[in-house]
Amino acid sequence: MRWLGQQESSNVDDRRGSSGGGGGLLVGGGIGSVVIAIIYLLLGGNPSEVLNQTSTAPVTTRSQSGPQADDEAASFTAKVLGSTETIWTQLFAEQGSQYRKPRLVVFRQVTESGCGTAQDAMGPFYCPLDQKVYMDLSFYDDLSERFQAPGEFAAAYVVAHEIGHHVQNLLGVMDQTNKLRQRLSEREYNKVSVRLELQADFFAGVWAHHASGKSFELDPNDVESALTAANAIGDDRIQQETQGRVVPDAFTHGTSAQRVYWFKKGLKTGDLKQGDTFNSTEDANL
Repeated sequence: MRWLGQQESSNVDDRRGSSGGGGGLLVGGGIGSVVIAIIYLLLGGNPSEVLNQTSTAPVTTRSQSGPQADDEAASFTAKVLGSTETIWTQLFAEQGSQYRKPRLVVFRQVTESGCGTAQDAMGPFYCPLDQKVYMDLSFYDDLSERFQAPGEFAAAYVVAHEIGHHVQNLLGVMDQTNKLRQRLSEREYNKVSVRLELQADFFAGVWAHHASGKSFELDPNDVESALTAANAIGDDRIQQETQGRVVPDAFTHGTSAQRVYWFKKGLKTGDLKQGDTFNSTEDANL
């Protein structure tokens, strides 16, 4: 992945030198805190549903970590955010709408969010209440080492996925799903949650489609690294690794194959109209 003069976004809150709040998160639902931490670390999802219940070079390894590596990772994140701002502003304008830019918080270990206390074990997430993305920079290390998805584009995919949730928030998708949550059982709502996450994957692909050649240039290895990241954080793979079995009714983010499918579709088409994951059956057998 080679940047083409992409500027850093100014909508970044750097909290690496401070820790807001602290304390542990309460765990509910009969699942151990270790499993909860692993799941959210791997998924990079939106923890607003559990925050009140429960605790570049992005290819940098822990042995290389330090102030300089941290600054490079923060700079990389700001560039990705800047690119998403450019692309989504353009896409919203084409639809006759205005894109409201989110802010992105970079931190280490712990900070406060509009959705509660954010901790490094939770991974990156978007909080719809304050319209901010929260990124603990240590996640880049895990992406490379634990998930075997090194490379800048894999890291960019993670940021773009969270921005995808912001897009959903602006489009009213999150409001609709929250209303469904009040009426559906946990099992049925999990299916809605999967569709929400898959659409965020699709939006990440749409961003990459339009940004490639404008914000950066890609080679086949870059795309492969992003697909590896998407594949590594499917519910089926995570459950197998953490529980030793797969429970489809408990899926909240989709299978590895589904996540790869929707990201690739967004990357290939760049067409927002093809991202209705809620009514689509094309991934039913994945």
